[in-house]
Amino acid sequence: MCEPFIRNYQYNVIKSQANAALQGFRTISDPKVLESVRFSAQSRVLELFPNATASMKSMLEPVSELKSVTDLQQYLQELEPYLIEFPRITEGQLRKLFKKNKKLKLPDLSQIDFRYVSYLSWTDIATNKMFIVYDADGQFVGIEGRFTETNKKNYCFVCNKFEKLALFSAISKKRPESSPDNYKSVGNYICMNGHECNKNITDVASLEKFISSVLS
Repeated sequence: MCEPFIRNYQYNVIKSQANAALQGFRTISDPKVLESVRFSAQSRVLELFPNATASMKSMLEPVSELKSVTDLQQYLQELEPYLIEFPRITEGQLRKLFKKNKKLKLPDLSQIDFRYVSYLSWTDIATNKMFIVYDADGQFVGIEGRFTETNKKNYCFVCNKFEKLALFSAISKKRPESSPDNYKSVGNYICMNGHECNKNITDVASLEKFISSVLS
């Protein structure tokens, strides 16, 4: 049995490609076109794991053979044991990440399924603050900032899906050279609902770039 090797965002890509393959089977009558769609789905899934072993490939490749919703559900369920959990984090570790915030409101960690987490986020309505925690190469990093609800839907910079957004603004630790007494604000539009964002995210590059711009 393989060790877990699939991260949440990769699992979301697999789900997307599996749905595309199944939709193709249902709607495409031309065998050559269908074969192309199925090959594309399989290729995109395998590209996520360039160092995959033969055993890993044997689990992933059936994405091109799905013919029913039952097949799809079974395929995804068989992959679930191989999901890499977001590293377990304690309340103490969270408080240490945001030690300047003496009245830090924490999420209920016991209610989170860390298999489906690419990043941890929560909001504190009382202080109008949003908090983001990410595992950067085995080390937890945290950023906090103000959030302003937009009350409308648009594309989230993290998951690139059309969701209800908030403007998240954090203060960069790097001061502008022209005015060292001032601080640079870094902002972007992110999903109000971090759970939905984690269900949608298929690439962590934008999130990592944003966190780096705040912390560097």
